[in-house]
Parts: sequence; structure tokens; C-alpha cells
Amino acid sequence: MLFAPTFIRALAAAAIFCTLSAPVLGADPKPDAIVKSKSIEARVFLDDKIKADTRLAADCLAEGKKWLDKNATEAAASRKADPQFFRDGGWDFERKYEIRSIVADRYVSILRNDYMNTRGAHPNSDVNTILWDKANNKRISIRPFFTETADNAPTMNAMLRAVIASLRIEKTKRGAGETATDEWFKELRPSLLKIGAVTLAPSTEAGKSSGLTFHYPPYAVGPYAEGEYVAFVPWETLKPYLTAEGTRIFGGARPKGDAEKP
Repeated sequence: MLFAPTFIRALAAAAIFCTLSAPVLGADPKPDAIVKSKSIEARVFLDDKIKADTRLAADCLAEGKKWLDKNATEAAASRKADPQFFRDGGWDFERKYEIRSIVADRYVSILRNDYMNTRGAHPNSDVNTILWDKANNKRISIRPFFTETADNAPTMNAMLRAVIASLRIEKTKRGAGETATDEWFKELRPSLLKIGAVTLAPSTEAGKSSGLTFHYPPYAVGPYAEGEYVAFVPWETLKPYLTAEGTRIFGGARPKGDAEKP
């Protein structure tokens, strides 16, 4: 069948219009900071909620850029010392900052997830947390919510017992009960600096937190193959140790959807 030139031109125009007007699917987000060299490509991403808060975004980005520079320096030194390990390419690093919860319109819990591929046996990952006080535009700890948080004192001992109990339950759910032994928990201590990276868990009650979640990267409390773990400590467990501010911000229950997350 032969087509008239006018009809062919119309079809071509329609095809061009569809191509230009079609949405771009699966486009990668643009990093908020990046370094790229023969030794490394490393990126930092902030989620949109963080970027909506100028002071918080600046704080996270400043930290992220220091992380980029540190790893770029280490990668360059490693490549100079052992160039054979870079034959398949440079290191690949990524850091993501994501808001986990906002409590009482003041306390912002942030997850900081790192991905690190140095061309070894497998990539590694890490997780840490930030608690941001919007009222004072600074990072804080969970200390203001408890009457005392001294090492080896009642609050931290109660918190550690609850963390380990939660981890044992999580391991059983995954069929990894054989690693729910004290050997895997020996690095955890009744100390804010050694119990794990903590966030305020979301709640079924608006503006409240249902308790504390502790985040552990692979290897921290189990073999690499088991991946990350999250331990949940309900606020009721810690009720005897709460300050007036702690009593104000905690309440409700952990949402089902949150509990189902890895």
C-alpha cells in the first residue's frame, strides 16, 4: 500500500509530538553533592522534606560534603598505593538522608544510609541517625526525654534489655534464631554511645512517638547475610524514666506499616 506524502508527514509530526510530550520514566534523582574522579564516584542525596527546611538541609549537606571529601582523599591514596585494585573502576559511594518521623512538630528523626563499594568481595552499608530540634535548629540526643541516661544506670539498662529482646524476636521472624545469642549482642552496651543508632518511632497518635527504634547495619548484630536489623522499644517500657518532655511527646502505638519495614 502506498501512502500520500501529506499523510506520511502527518504521521511523522504525530510521532515527534508523542516523543516530546511523553514523561521521562525512571529518571535518577540528581545528587545534592557529588565528587567524581578516576578513583571514586560518590554522591549525597537529601530527601525533599529535608530540603524544605533550610537550616536542616544546610547541616546535612555540610556533613555530607565532608564525607565526600574524606572518601575521595582515601580513594586517591589507595589508588596510588595499589592501582591494581582499580582495574575494574573506582570506588562507588552513596549517602542518603531521609526523614523518618517528625514529633510534636519539633523533633525530626533522620536516617542516614551509606552504601560503599570498594571493589571487594561485596559492597558494604552503614546506617546512622540524626535527631534535629527544629525549635533551636541544632542536633540533639534523646537525653532531654529521660530523667537520667548515665552509662550502666537504670534507664540505659532497661533500654538495652528491651533492645535485645526485640532483636531476638526479629531474628526468630527471619528464621535466624540460631544467631539470637549473646555473642552477637556483646558489642551493645547500656550507654547512649554504644546501644545503637536511635530514632523516634512514628505513632498512631498524631504528633506523638510510639517509642524508640534502634538501627543496625549488616554485621552489627548478625551475619552479613541477615542484613540490617531494627529493634523497637515501646514508650511504655521506658515510662518510669521519662521527663515531663518525654511524657509530652510519647504516646500511641507503632503503626503496622512501620513494624513491617525491615
